[in-house]
Amino acid sequence: MGNPKYGDIHVNTPLTNMSVAYMQGEDVMVANKVFPIVPVKKQGDLYFTYSRADMLRNEAAIRQYGAESKGGGYNVSSDPYYCNIYAFHKDVYPTERENSDSPLQPDIDAAEYVSQKLILKREIDFQARFFATGIWGTEYDGAAAAAGTDLIYWSSASSTPIEDIATAQLNVLGATGKRPNTLLLGPHTFVALRDNAEVRDLLRYTAGPAVPTPQLLAQMFDVDRVLVGSAVFNAAATGATEDTDFIMGKHALLCYTEPSPGIRKASAGYIFSWTGLEGAGAFGNRMYKLPMDLLGIGTIRIEGEMAYDIELIASDLGVFFNDIVE
Repeated sequence: MGNPKYGDIHVNTPLTNMSVAYMQGEDVMVANKVFPIVPVKKQGDLYFTYSRADMLRNEAAIRQYGAESKGGGYNVSSDPYYCNIYAFHKDVYPTERENSDSPLQPDIDAAEYVSQKLILKREIDFQARFFATGIWGTEYDGAAAAAGTDLIYWSSASSTPIEDIATAQLNVLGATGKRPNTLLLGPHTFVALRDNAEVRDLLRYTAGPAVPTPQLLAQMFDVDRVLVGSAVFNAAATGATEDTDFIMGKHALLCYTEPSPGIRKASAGYIFSWTGLEGAGAFGNRMYKLPMDLLGIGTIRIEGEMAYDIELIASDLGVFFNDIVE
């Protein structure tokens, strides 16, 4: 028996919608929370970057009677994005349906499993693109003593993370006119800040909980959001000894993210999701069923796709704290 033909593919709307809900509810993942998801109808196109110097120049002047107003313009540069399609599948066998209380449950379980694999891929891509050295306009390194771009480890009792973040925030604001509004932490960094002496001392003067939450840390650091990326993955190949660790390292990223995303608006980064795929959901994702009788009569393949591109838009809108925890 041959492989299924294109006409045998059935995009499943309920499973696609379930996949969207699953992706939205996966709290340990941060790729879809740090930077806005920008739905695009074309798989590849251009996004625009406006000249910061032109935007911030003081040029308005008094208009003399009968004279034209003073005018000007701004330079625009463009860069391409391209949403690659990532895919994964799980086969559901007739015996699974026969042994399930609900015949649809094996399909739902398979769709959740496939969704997990897709968003894990996106999370790892996000980390490589944004949560590493050599990417952002300003970087600091954790160290035992402060010197130059070295800051005292936030896990040290003598560290001053509140001042460190405030200084970085002011530097970005003064250079770009945009105030960083998001702080992304690796799990070790979050624990270090939660237990930091300076943070704990400030906590005494609040009516908040005894242990700082991300929401309370956001107030302390004067940002809109503190996000903690605590997803884990196994780096070992199939059959090898398990090698599981956090995706996000002992770092922190302070950045500006645009609350109202658009390809003509400044943001440190964007994730473009291609919604032009037939039946695609908000993340450029879709689920479909394929008959796989060649694997046994009644076997159904639940296959998922997600089309996205992760783009650094403005490196000067981000500050990276590398290995800030000892």
